Amino acid sequence: MRARVVKIGNSKGIRIPKPLLEQTGIMNDVDLEVENNRIIIRPVTSPRNGWERAFKTMAEENDDALAMGHDNISHSWDEEEWQW
Repeated sequence: MRARVVKIGNSKGIRIPKPLLEQTGIMNDVDLEVENNRIIIRPVTSPRNGWERAFKTMAEENDDALAMGHDNISHSWDEEEWQW
């Protein structure tokens, strides 16, 4: 698909057709990157998207305990190396 570069103030831009936006999930903000003389446009996603739901499910299933219980946190060098 071909698009024309147009002047927008002091910059330039392109209009992205709706089908492409729908296909890529781009709704608002995007990340731009240049790679091998190509402009890569990606939708901005939240790196923690879904965490709240996952933590709630873990708590409901009593699966939110520390992987290493507090009895296992200390090490022999804790007593040998530290001066209290």
